[in-house]
Amino acid sequence: MSVLKLTSSFKSLINMLKERINQDFKEAFKAKEELRVSVLRLLSSSLKNKEMDKRAKLVKTVSDEAELVKQSQLEDEEVLNVIGMEAKRRKDSIEQYQNGGRPELAAQEEAELAILAAYLPEQMGEEEVRKIVVESIKESGAASAQDLGKVMKVLMSKVKGKADGGMVNRIVKEELSR
Repeated sequence: MSVLKLTSSFKSLINMLKERINQDFKEAFKAKEELRVSVLRLLSSSLKNKEMDKRAKLVKTVSDEAELVKQSQLEDEEVLNVIGMEAKRRKDSIEQYQNGGRPELAAQEEAELAILAAYLPEQMGEEEVRKIVVESIKESGAASAQDLGKVMKVLMSKVKGKADGGMVNRIVKEELSR
């Protein structure tokens, strides 16, 4: 059985988010939206690279080709992680371009970030994160800044992908220093 046939038979297992990205890419291509096509093409490439990395790790433990194809498909959470990494790259680039006096390049990165943000879950606000941080501090029994790891362990399962990690870390440090 060829890989092509295996891939098409597992089409129903491909996550919804990746499917949406592919569909949006096709629509943007037809509408000749160059920026969107470029961003989604780069995102698709990053997702494909992540799948290949996952497959390379699995090839040592999985001998059945059908199972290998199935297990190397990215879950929605993994897709969100890749999108989050791409968004973080854009944020870092925006900051560097602004500090370097290149507002036109910063604007380009902001436009790309806006496209990527459409695929990310809505980010929590600072007040909402602070409330969850306070609950997590109580839940973990943390008493000082030395207990940062305990709090983060409890907290990250609640806010992962929903809040900026830097903001979460800052708020935890603020709350532990009180």
